[in-house]
Parts: sequence; structure tokens; C-alpha cells
Amino acid sequence: MGDEDLHELIKGCIKQDRESQKLLYRAFYGFAMGICLRYTNDRDEASGVMNQGFFKVFTHIDSFDTARPFKAWLGRIMMNASIDYYRSNLKMAYTDDLDKVEHLSDGELPDRNLNYNDLLAMVQQLPPAYRTVFNLFAIEGYSHEEIAIMLGINAGTSKSNLHKARLKLKKMILEADLPDTHTNYNIKTDYIPIVALNANNIQGVFSNRGIR
Repeated sequence: MGDEDLHELIKGCIKQDRESQKLLYRAFYGFAMGICLRYTNDRDEASGVMNQGFFKVFTHIDSFDTARPFKAWLGRIMMNASIDYYRSNLKMAYTDDLDKVEHLSDGELPDRNLNYNDLLAMVQQLPPAYRTVFNLFAIEGYSHEEIAIMLGINAGTSKSNLHKARLKLKKMILEADLPDTHTNYNIKTDYIPIVALNANNIQGVFSNRGIR
């Protein structure tokens, strides 16, 4: 979709034109769903979070600055909707702080060929607290201090959850029986794009070199 067409849709959405809203929803469905899937347990849960996100998009679209990238604005709303869902519905206990967790080493991960769906399935199996911090830090690029503010925790807890998330992911990779054709984790992949993650560098997300 070109910028001109996008801006016309946005103008229609500001006027609460239902057809413009429907077209915008369709155009960015895959992008939005891809973000929400990373933060949730399954597609049904992700769909609910995504729809809450689009509700916020349509109710606040008049505040969007057309001089800025629309995807970045939309992505931030979907991320916030996912965090809101986590905080209000899951309420999973965070782990104890590990003040010096950044000095712990979990070693190198095995050299496995993981596609996006393999990685997504593994991330979805993480406990919500670990999964949320992993996504915010390793994929979205937030610092532990920023994550602490966003989730109402402290930086030490964020570091602890990231460390334990990486250990669990490493264990899943070691235990995975992934043939050359890749394992099918039974995730429906319609409209699921690779969001905020380079598929050619999936291993880098887990390695010490790939995580700040």
C-alpha cells in the first residue's frame, strides 16, 4: 500500500468511516497478529489482544502524526495491548531478583536450523513473565530499566526473567527433534509475518552476541 492510499484510509478512519476501518484492518492484520502472537499462548488469545489493539487504533487515530511511519505507531499500540492483557489477566508471579544475573552464562546454543514458526512455538511455551520480558528485550530492543517501568517491576527482576527465558529456550532447542524440513508445531501460519526479527539471524536472538 502506497503512502497516499494509506493516508486516505487514515483520513477515512478519523471520520469513523466503517469501510476505511475495514480496509485498514485487512491491510495490517498480518503485521498486528504477528506481534500479538509473540506475547500470547495461542492464536485465539492473540486475536483478542489484536482486536483490542485495533480498537485503540481507531479511537486514537486522529493523534497519529502522518509524518511518522504508520507501522511503528501501530506496532507500539499492539505491543502495549499485549502488555495490558498480560498485566490485567495473567498476573503471573515474577521470579526472585538476581542482582548479578548479567554475569551468569548459559553457554552457546546448539546449531539448529530454526524457522520462524519453530521459534514462535517455543516462545509461546515460555511462562508469561519470561515471554514478556524476552520479547521486550531481545526483539523489541528495550533496556531492562525501560522494561521495569513498563511492567512495574525492577531491573533485576527483568534480568532474571530474561536469563531464565533463555535457559528454557536453550533446553527446548536441545530437546527439539528438528529434521532438515523443520518441525511442524501445528501453528496456523496464515497472515503471520516475521515481525521485528530477521529470519536469517534467529540464532542471534538467543546468543550472547545477539542480546544486549
